[in-house]
Amino acid sequence: MRLTESNEASSFNLPSSVTSGPSSNGIDFYSTSNGRSASTNGNGFMSHYTNGHGVSGSSGAGTSGSNGVVAEKHGKGAPSRVNLPGHLLYEDSNVDREEFVRLLLQSLRDVGYTESAATLEAESGYSMEEPQVKRFREYIVSGMWSKAEDALLQLGIVNEDNLWDARFLINKQKYLELLEVQKTTAALHVLRAELAPSCPEPAQLHVLSSLMMCTEPEDVRQRSGWDGASGQSRQQLLLDLHRFIPPSIMIPQRRFLTLLQQAHQDQLRRCIYHNTPLESTPLSLFSDHECNKDGFPGVTTTVLQGHVDEVWNVEWSHDGTYLASGSKDKTAIIWYMGPDTRKWEAHLILRDHPFPVHSIAWSSDDSMLLTGAEHFIKLWDAKTGSCIRTMDEHTETVTALSWLPDGSGFISGALDRKIIQWDAEGRKKLSWGLTDIRVTDLAVTPDLSRVVTIGMHVPTPSESSSLRGARNSGSSGDGTTSNSSGNPSSVNGIAPTENRFVIYQLSTRQVESSIKLDGELTSVKVSQDSHYALINHSPDEIQLWDLRLGRMARKFTGQRQGRHIIRSCFGGIDGSFVVSGSEDGNVYVWHRETGSLLEVLSGHGEGSVNSVAWNPANERMFASCSDDKTIRIWEAPKPETSLDMSGHTDYPVSYNAKGKGKTRQVDGEAENAGMASPSTRL
Repeated sequence: MRLTESNEASSFNLPSSVTSGPSSNGIDFYSTSNGRSASTNGNGFMSHYTNGHGVSGSSGAGTSGSNGVVAEKHGKGAPSRVNLPGHLLYEDSNVDREEFVRLLLQSLRDVGYTESAATLEAESGYSMEEPQVKRFREYIVSGMWSKAEDALLQLGIVNEDNLWDARFLINKQKYLELLEVQKTTAALHVLRAELAPSCPEPAQLHVLSSLMMCTEPEDVRQRSGWDGASGQSRQQLLLDLHRFIPPSIMIPQRRFLTLLQQAHQDQLRRCIYHNTPLESTPLSLFSDHECNKDGFPGVTTTVLQGHVDEVWNVEWSHDGTYLASGSKDKTAIIWYMGPDTRKWEAHLILRDHPFPVHSIAWSSDDSMLLTGAEHFIKLWDAKTGSCIRTMDEHTETVTALSWLPDGSGFISGALDRKIIQWDAEGRKKLSWGLTDIRVTDLAVTPDLSRVVTIGMHVPTPSESSSLRGARNSGSSGDGTTSNSSGNPSSVNGIAPTENRFVIYQLSTRQVESSIKLDGELTSVKVSQDSHYALINHSPDEIQLWDLRLGRMARKFTGQRQGRHIIRSCFGGIDGSFVVSGSEDGNVYVWHRETGSLLEVLSGHGEGSVNSVAWNPANERMFASCSDDKTIRIWEAPKPETSLDMSGHTDYPVSYNAKGKGKTRQVDGEAENAGMASPSTRL
C-alpha cells in the first residue's frame, strides 16, 4: 500500500540514533560507534545494501548507484524514497515486495520499534494500512459501535453475506455489553432491530434472547461464554472480523509470527525422527529443524519374562508406570516400572481365566483393569488383584474392550455381533442390539463423539437371497460364482467374507458411515485428536483413515500379516509415528506424516509380534509382545549405554521377581526359569 504524497519522506523527523532494543547494539542510527562508516557490511554493523542491490557508501549526501537505487541521506532528517524495479522481493522469488514490507511494518510496531517502522515507511513508500483501517480498529476497541459499522463499509467487503455476518458480530458485542451494564431496554432494541434481521441461525438468536432473563452481569458472562467489555472480548471481536475483511486491507494480527510458527510446525512434521515436545523444541530462523535418531526408542532395554505361552496383547496404564499383558497361558500380568526404568517387577499375576486372555483395557484412572477371555469379561482391582466382577453377557468371543474417556464405564464388542455398554462397576447399561458385523475390534474416540468398529459383515436375509439367486443362475459347477473382477462371490450359497469399517455416533448409536474393505481387519486405534483411525489390514498393510472426511489418508507397508491378529498403535509426540508388529518377528516403525519406513527392529524370537503399545507418559518408550512368550521394552539409548552390533545394550542380565516362583542368577549360581522369572535386562 503506497504512501500518499502527504506521507512522503519530508514529513518525518527521525532521531539520529537508536538506543532502545537489543537490535541496535549501541550503534548510532547512521554510523557505527567504532568509527566505521555506515556502508561497512558485517555482523553488527550498518549496511546500505537494500534488497540485494548494492549502493556505494558516502559520507556526504545520498548518492545513486548504477541500478538506480537512491541511498539514504546521512545525518539527521528523513531518508530518501528508494525506487526498486519490479514488484517482487527478489527477482527469482514469488514474494510480493509490498506485502513483505507491510508485514515488516506491522512486526516492528508490534514489538515497539515505531521509529524504525516510520523510517521504513518513508524509505519504501509503503504504509502498513490505510487510515480508515486504523480508525476501524479504534472504534471497535473503544466500543464506538455506530462508527464501527459505518467504517465497515469502507473496508472492501464485496460479499453481501460477509457484510451481514460482520455486522452481526459487532451488534452481538454491543448487545452483550448493554446486558452486562443492565441496560435491558437498549439491549432489547438491539436484539429486535439489529440482531434479528442479520442473525444467520434462528437457534443462535434464541440463545441470545434468553440472556435477557439474566439479572446479574456475571450470569450474562457465564451463560454466553464471554469475558465482558473489560476482558479480551473486543480484541477477540477484531480477530473474528478478520474473516470477512480482505487481508490486503486489514492485515491479520501478528501475521509474521503466524507464518514463522507455521514454518516451524511444518519442519517438525517433516522431521522424520522428531520426538520432542513443541515447547522444548527451539525455533531457529537461521536453520531448518532436524533431529537425529538418538532420541528414538530403537533399543531393547528390558525383556519381561513371566508368561509361559504366547503373549497376545499389551497395554500401558495412563500414567505410564504399569504395563498389562494378556497371554495364551490364561493369565494377565500387571508389570510395574519403578522410578528407575531398569527395575521392573511382576506386580500382579491375574489368574482364574478359563481361556486365553486376548483383550485388556485400563480404566481412565488406572484403578481397574478389564480382561477378556472368550465370551467372559473380568473386572479387576489393579492395586490388589482381586476380581470385582465377571460378566458373561456375550455368547461368542469378546474381541474388544474400551473404557469411555470420561471414566463413566466401558464398551465391549464381540463376534456375536453385540456391542454392550457397561457402567464403571461392570453392570450392564444397554445393548446396541445386533450389528451388521461380527466385531473384531473397536475404539472410542477421545472426544466421546464416535465409536469406531471393524469386523466381518453379516449379510441380511435379502442379501443372502440375492447371492443364492446368483449362484443358481451363474454356477460354475462347483458351487462358486464369480463377480465382475473374477473373484469368488459365494460358495454353496454362503456369502464370502466381507469386512467393514463402521463408525457410530456414540450419543445416538446410529451408523455414521459403513465402508467395505477387502481383506481381513484385525485392530483399530484412534489418534488423540479423534481425527484418524489406524487399521491393521491383511494382507500386509496398515491403513490410516480420516474419520471426518471418511476416506483413507495413507497406507503403511513392509510388515508381514496374513494369518494372525496384529495390533498396531500411534506413538511419539503427537502420534507422529506408526508402530506395528509383524509375523516375521520384527517391529516396524513408520513416520506418520510421510509414510516412510524408519526402522525394522529385531530382537524377538520366532513367531509373530502380536501387539505394540507406546507409553503415554514417555515419548521415548514403547512395548511389544510376541509368540516367543516375552515382552520387550524399547527405549532411546541412554548416554551411558553402548550398543553392540545386534542393537542391544550392554546392560548385565538380571531378574527381579516379586513373590512367587524362583529367580535366575547370572553370576554362575542357580538358573531356574519359570512363571515368576519376570524380567531380563539386556
